[in-house]
Amino acid sequence: MLRWLRDFVLPTAACQDAEQPTRYETLFQALGRNGDGVVDIGELQEGLRNLGIPLGQDAEEKIFTTGDVNKDGKLDFEEFMKYLKDHEKKMKLAFKSLDKNNDGKIEASEIVQSLQTLGLTISEQQAELILQSIDVDGTMTVDWNEWRDYFLFNPVTDIEEIIRFWKHSTGIDIGDSLTIPDEFTEDEKKSGQWWRQLLAGGIAGAVSRTSTAPLDRLKIMMQVHGSKSDKMNIFGGFRQMVKEGGIRSLWRGNGTNVIKIAPETAVKFWAYEQYKKLLTEEGQKIGTFERFISGSMAGATAQTFIYPMEVMKTRLAVGKTGQYSGIYDCAKKILKHEGLGAFYKGYVPNLLGIIPYAGIDLAVYELLKSYWLDNFAKDSVNPGVMVLLGCGALSSTCGQLASYPLALVRTRMQAQAMLEGSPQLNMVGLFRRIISKEGIPGLYRGITPNFMKVLPAVGISYVVYENMKQTLGVTQK
Repeated sequence: MLRWLRDFVLPTAACQDAEQPTRYETLFQALGRNGDGVVDIGELQEGLRNLGIPLGQDAEEKIFTTGDVNKDGKLDFEEFMKYLKDHEKKMKLAFKSLDKNNDGKIEASEIVQSLQTLGLTISEQQAELILQSIDVDGTMTVDWNEWRDYFLFNPVTDIEEIIRFWKHSTGIDIGDSLTIPDEFTEDEKKSGQWWRQLLAGGIAGAVSRTSTAPLDRLKIMMQVHGSKSDKMNIFGGFRQMVKEGGIRSLWRGNGTNVIKIAPETAVKFWAYEQYKKLLTEEGQKIGTFERFISGSMAGATAQTFIYPMEVMKTRLAVGKTGQYSGIYDCAKKILKHEGLGAFYKGYVPNLLGIIPYAGIDLAVYELLKSYWLDNFAKDSVNPGVMVLLGCGALSSTCGQLASYPLALVRTRMQAQAMLEGSPQLNMVGLFRRIISKEGIPGLYRGITPNFMKVLPAVGISYVVYENMKQTLGVTQK
């Protein structure tokens, strides 16, 4: 495809401004099949496919929407030429931002250096793979012509967007609340894309959590009651819940789990932006370490704000039929019988669990990304949907595994007031009691249903997230 653009449509001599209309006109004619002097979205998509440049529906629609200045549903030659000229200017700036020594060529070391400032650490070998996918003449460097030809029809506008397909997206919801928030570009913030993505993620999370709620309630029941009898297993737990409260009881506590998504996401996003400003100088890109610290502190802030809902979710899930009529009744009874402090039982282990979760989640994701780039990236550094989903699910699962003992102690502290004859122990006391009576395996009770819900949660949330982004008009980078 690059050689076709270079040898036929984009001859090197045509780089001069005086000859640009001829170059653009040749390309415009190649796209406009019926010769009526305009190109509609169908012709653009078909023409790009015929030229061997399939970008995907979202990118093609973004090109068309941006170029169609008069909004008549068609691109005439003037609009087409203006779009490409404007796009080339943006890509020239991106090229110069990478060309650190100003020699007119991009080298592997310059890619490594530039991506480090964006918080993305890669090896020089991985940078060479990026160069190979752009380099036409085999020099292992990329000049302006090669760069321009490669990104001519790619609607990215700067180097930050070029690497955004490796963004660790929180659009995938596996039921936890400790993930580091998403990064958004300045353009996304100004255009309102950020809140659409957050809304899409929130709706995806609600559907995903509702779909896997029976497994989540089983996990909580095994965490709280598992120590009473070693006989409580997955099938026995489900049978016991259905026998006690019917099929509907499998979703007990799910309403609270869904309702808390909105305030938690909003507080986390706001806090993350504030902590980033505190930890980085104005105009400086956030690095991996600063992202981890900012994300962890934002998670702690959000958890502090919505923690009473976490307690109510656990109480509703563990409660018997008729014990609580709903969220409000649950809150009223806790306040009346236990006081305000009961809404923050288990808060300390919950807060401590954020650091191992977020740290290991981020570290494993970076490790998996580096492994894929080293071993599987050939023609492109874009990993594709399945690889990204797999990396995200595995890194989050590792984070859960590391923080699970703290999550279990938190849940027991939230629920121990409901258990007759159970002493009201603090975090250290509970750890000691569990280890002395149940051993180390006691700290991992309920982890099987927790892991069982990961794959369906990832699949459901991804499908809903992508569909909601389309519905809300979120453009792909």
